[in-house]
Amino acid sequence: MNKDTYRLIENFMLCSMDDAAHDKEHIYRVLYNALEIAKTENNVDYDVLIAACLLHDIGRKEQFENPALCHAMVGSEKAYQFLLAHGFALCYAEQVKQCIQTHRYRKNNLPQSLEAKILFDADKLDVAGAIGMARTLLYKGTVSEPLYSVLPDGTVSSGENDTVPSFFQEYKHKLENLYSKFYTQRAAEIAKERQYTAVEFYNRLYQEVNSSYQDGADELNRLLEN
Repeated sequence: MNKDTYRLIENFMLCSMDDAAHDKEHIYRVLYNALEIAKTENNVDYDVLIAACLLHDIGRKEQFENPALCHAMVGSEKAYQFLLAHGFALCYAEQVKQCIQTHRYRKNNLPQSLEAKILFDADKLDVAGAIGMARTLLYKGTVSEPLYSVLPDGTVSSGENDTVPSFFQEYKHKLENLYSKFYTQRAAEIAKERQYTAVEFYNRLYQEVNSSYQDGADELNRLLEN
């Protein structure tokens, strides 16, 4: 891929991004993660990989406006049409489309090609470790979801059995479990390096919040009894 082609695809991405948690810097981090992973793999089609990384989240705006839509499916079609409109080969556009369609974390429609697996892993690395915790908090604030839920007994829920969305619920249902679900060895190694930070942050935050509720409730009850 030459610089002109890169700039063409990059500019289309920049015009399509409108989400604080999935902004252009997320795109660049995913691209750079992917290039790091690709160095340890053989026969990577870099033209496909770079385009797929740049365009993988261009359907986010549509999903944000209509949660019934899947940004991976919307974005893959937008990318496909864009590439065809600018003279790229049908086979190339189809490969990029398939990568984008399968980058989302779910049990069906799994990535098949090497480039799709690298994109999947690179994207998941950006929800691992400190950056993943920060991005999740940013997103929860954007959609006005709380840090945690309070149980009927007045204690703070760990999030494990929650159905109501919160940061703790997102951690327990998704972030905590992503570290064993990478396709490439290099991505798994990077994720392992980041895991401790995420676990420590969640544990400290839960301890601090829960302690405040327990100690504060006891003190309030003492004062009200006087």
